[in-house]
Amino acid sequence: MSLSGLISWKAQADVQAALVIFVIALAITAVSIPWVRKAAVSLGFVDAPARRKLHSTPIPLMGGVAIFAGAMIAILFFAGQLARSVTGVGLALSLVAVVGLIDDRRALPAWVKLGSQFLAFLILAYFGVRVQLPIPEFLNYALTFVWLAGISNAINFLDNMDGLSAGVSAVAASFMLLLGLQNDQFLVSSLAAAILGSCLGFLRYNFSPAQIFMGDAGSLFLGFSLALLGIQLRFPANVSFVTWMVPVFILGLPIFDTTLVVVSRLRRGVSPNTAGKDHVSHRLVRLGYSQREAVLVLYLVSGIFGMIALFVTQATILEGYLMAGVAAVVALFALVRLERIPTA
Repeated sequence: MSLSGLISWKAQADVQAALVIFVIALAITAVSIPWVRKAAVSLGFVDAPARRKLHSTPIPLMGGVAIFAGAMIAILFFAGQLARSVTGVGLALSLVAVVGLIDDRRALPAWVKLGSQFLAFLILAYFGVRVQLPIPEFLNYALTFVWLAGISNAINFLDNMDGLSAGVSAVAASFMLLLGLQNDQFLVSSLAAAILGSCLGFLRYNFSPAQIFMGDAGSLFLGFSLALLGIQLRFPANVSFVTWMVPVFILGLPIFDTTLVVVSRLRRGVSPNTAGKDHVSHRLVRLGYSQREAVLVLYLVSGIFGMIALFVTQATILEGYLMAGVAAVVALFALVRLERIPTA
């Protein structure tokens, strides 16, 4: 068999494996949700209505348990084909999800959740998972933790409207799945397929009007998983001086939303860690969109960010930084305009 034939066979096998993982994650998550909803009510994992929340009736939490179970069980089917680092990935993701679940029940202090993310980072670092830019090694480790914690909490922040966080995570995972397959990265494509499947299985019950919420167990798990995928992406056909921007663009919407919220709250003298109806989604509703329309618009925006990321994977240094400059100007303009919209 020729070298091209071997490469083609491997690519087909990776696609088939990713498809199987996607279907398993989708099925397990979707099928388990009704039982998880009942368990959430019995155990007291319920999100009660409040002034700064959009729902008017109690909604069961623990959707994150179904998301986690669907994704991790799907990955376990192919664990034997994955690198040693998958052990560290599983431990780190499990830690983040468990602490998130505890927070859903007992409302842990922010430093406890951040501490668990730091511990998860240490686990990944022990197994060799970290940012690998051509900079001093200690900076790579520092960037790894900042990226993991930042994206985890950005996805958590984005979980403020029915279907939003799961849908945006699904869009991001789909682009990472595509890039993982294109670059023969089985770990990336496998985890991305699992995240995509579990998000879509969950969306069946979470899209407006939501029957269940993912809670911190789900949002922190998804955020940490997507951040991890961004670290693991490799682009041998281009230089890291350009391709470091790829995961930043793919996750551009949660990064923008978090930036907007933090800037807005600091300007108003409010702690960034408090809840509020001042996210991008809430501001779109104030512009006249329905909640469903606002969520769909943000799906589209996330898709546009993903398309830009695909362009950057093939861009020259000049093209990549020109695109980044244009995106930064547009984002700054949007931030200023949205920040002027009154919040509740």
